[in-house]
Amino acid sequence: MANIYETEVAKRFTIYNSLFLDLPFDQIYRTGTLLPILSEACQSGFQENKTPKEIIRQFFEELMADKPEEERHDLLFKMVQYIERQVVLFDSIEDASFEKFNDIKGKGTMTALIARAENDHKKEELIEKLKNFSVRLTLTAHPTQFYPGNVLAIITDLEQAIRKNDLGDVDLLLRQLGKTAFINKEKPSPYEEAVSLTWFLEYVFYPSISDIMIRILNQLNIPLHDWENPNLLKVGFWPGGDRDGNPFVTHEITKKVSDKLQNSILKCYYRDIRKVRRRLTFHNVESHLIKAEKGIYNTLFSGEGEVFHSKDELLAVLYEARKGIIEEHGGLSLELLDEFILKVRVFGFHFASMDVRQDSRKHDALWDEILEKSEGEAALEVYHQGDEEAKIQKILSVDKLPEINSLEDPFHREMLESISSIAYIQKNNGPMGCHRYIISNNQSVLHVLEVYQLNKLLLANGGDLFLDIVPLFETIDDLAAAHSVMSSLYNNKTYRDHLRKRGNKQSIMLGFSDGTKDGGYIRANWSILRAKEELTKVAREEGIDVVFFDGRGGPPARGGGNTHNFYASLGPNVENREIQITIQGQTISANYGKPVSCSYNLEQLLSAGMESHLYPSSENSLTDKQKSLIDEMADISYNAYKELKNHEQFVPYLEKVTPLKFFGMTNIGSRPVKRSKGGSMKFEDLRAIPFVGAWAQMKQNIPGFFGVGKAIEELEKQGRLGEVQQLYKDSLFFRSLLGNSMQSLAKSFYPATAYLKDDPQFGGFWELMYGEYQRSYDKILSVAGMSTLLEDSPLSKESIAIRERIVLPLITIQQYAIQTILEKGKEDTALQKLILRTMFGIINAARNAA
Repeated sequence: MANIYETEVAKRFTIYNSLFLDLPFDQIYRTGTLLPILSEACQSGFQENKTPKEIIRQFFEELMADKPEEERHDLLFKMVQYIERQVVLFDSIEDASFEKFNDIKGKGTMTALIARAENDHKKEELIEKLKNFSVRLTLTAHPTQFYPGNVLAIITDLEQAIRKNDLGDVDLLLRQLGKTAFINKEKPSPYEEAVSLTWFLEYVFYPSISDIMIRILNQLNIPLHDWENPNLLKVGFWPGGDRDGNPFVTHEITKKVSDKLQNSILKCYYRDIRKVRRRLTFHNVESHLIKAEKGIYNTLFSGEGEVFHSKDELLAVLYEARKGIIEEHGGLSLELLDEFILKVRVFGFHFASMDVRQDSRKHDALWDEILEKSEGEAALEVYHQGDEEAKIQKILSVDKLPEINSLEDPFHREMLESISSIAYIQKNNGPMGCHRYIISNNQSVLHVLEVYQLNKLLLANGGDLFLDIVPLFETIDDLAAAHSVMSSLYNNKTYRDHLRKRGNKQSIMLGFSDGTKDGGYIRANWSILRAKEELTKVAREEGIDVVFFDGRGGPPARGGGNTHNFYASLGPNVENREIQITIQGQTISANYGKPVSCSYNLEQLLSAGMESHLYPSSENSLTDKQKSLIDEMADISYNAYKELKNHEQFVPYLEKVTPLKFFGMTNIGSRPVKRSKGGSMKFEDLRAIPFVGAWAQMKQNIPGFFGVGKAIEELEKQGRLGEVQQLYKDSLFFRSLLGNSMQSLAKSFYPATAYLKDDPQFGGFWELMYGEYQRSYDKILSVAGMSTLLEDSPLSKESIAIRERIVLPLITIQQYAIQTILEKGKEDTALQKLILRTMFGIINAARNAA
């Protein structure tokens, strides 16, 4: 496999990369010929323990000694632009070779699992599980995608040209790439972010989900028309509804995004029904299809004539056509219509389900104003003095909200308008269009019931509330307390009645990103697994079907990495009715950006859920002894991370040394870097994406490994290294944990920042980080029995190595600018621009670093 990678990717990159030198652009040849010299200077320079500043200065002294600093910096900018396009080329070459390195019919796919189940006489059990299972990928607008839409389009075309080995097309697309800006001139609006993601819905998820479901049902000999679980694969959507993630979202944007989602799915239907109608030209069939086509057209474009108000109205017409095929034409080409009907059942008139999300503290403040407005300051004071039960009773006793316009705080008015927009979506797009309200930073039963009562009063009109309230537990303390919060909630009569009307199903969201930021790598992942086990136990005792929704980012530090193994490893003590995860930015384009990779990764998740049910294994179920061992490691790791987090230089280092503050200037997303509006930087206000992204820029990746080495070392001192090594062999969960940490280590490069060890303010802090990096590197290898990182994943290892070589000059240029600014002791506009510009290529090359 490694030889195939060398031929298909590495050598092709070398060949196609040479085309850049022939592009007819100003100074391209000069930049392209000098770049390899700089790259070699960086590699040899760091091996000789030179600082980034020394490497860049020596490069200029040897090749541009007579040139002024302005011209030197201009060359660095051109090199940055050149490398950005090299990264795009490498991405396209890897994508074009996807099927050659991923067995799209092998282990982890549904094709392989179905064959195995048939051989083991478990086909019926598999079918029953599929009837009650679901995978839901929720697309978020979190700003981790540094490619603007026009560059993504070029990548798509470039991949196709490379697949065909069409040198002329490749050359033409590289020319286009050279003339296309990689940076948005302005921040996108929340609506523009949503529109950019609907492209993936229309051209990737729509065909991929349909293809997977049709293929599975055909392989299992299940008629498409008889399939009773259209929610087997579904998509969620946060842009336009996630107010905690983006404070610039308004209720008008929410409604506008829901309209765009319906518009997009109707376009897909219109394209498809025209194809179906060309084949089904039969008596008493074609007339129904013409009616359906015209109805879709009118609904989509004109709003005049006969229109469809729901998927059921469209399905009623399609079922009439189906009846005609069966009764009058012997079922001729029935499968074409059944495939289209299945798509309508899966995607409805909503395409993707929007979620509304807001922080619990915002709800607290809103209720304060509501109570003060309704009953006065004295009543509010009494409310604040009461215990949680008294506050709950007070909130639930409110039977009418004040007029929205009577509230003084405009943000509170907007919050109520946002809730009201849910009714608009459900009416126009159907109940699945928006059926969940997520509460960030949920810490109590009160936080859930505050949201329940707001929505009940605004949406239910005295009837039932058609909405799921989803608490999000994020910090280590909140994860530990989650089961007791939910136990109390299940015993609240009002909420229990609501759950009964919602099918006794409770969704709970768990935050990997903020969990890692708060508690470090092992503690966060372990706390989430233990929380899931405790929450499952409580739910089963109460007769509640609990569904876990995992807030994951792209990199291992934010719950990413190999997610398939994670879900295969959860064991019988974690409820396994659905897999729900967030995907965002680079993870969308890298893992789900093309139909082939989207289908493959979706099937991997679906297969993971099926396999853990059909084939329970000891390696997927931790014993009490194994749990105790991980518990010890998590505690040691957590204490080490807390020591780092509480270090007096932790926040100053992030603020003054890393490019953290520049994330807000990249124009990749519409939301701010931190939650508070104040000038000073506080750890608790930092959003997880720029927090992790800043460490990735520095090639230090602290959240992905810090404390792991310390935990292993402490157990080794107790003579228990053998226990950890055995755990690695026996537990898929622990293997996945350390495997993902290896990724973080493999993408680290501490020589680039070694100059900081001599910094009077940050030297000791850098030594602390580097010491744990070395310790984690050595100890993880000793546990895994490997001589190099990712030894068991040669393709990932090779891909990371090539990508890191490509961007090494970017890393050096960025650190040269940071080092120079630190030595000057003052800001420098030209150097700041260099730092900002290098961020794009460094993140893009890593594909899942933010």
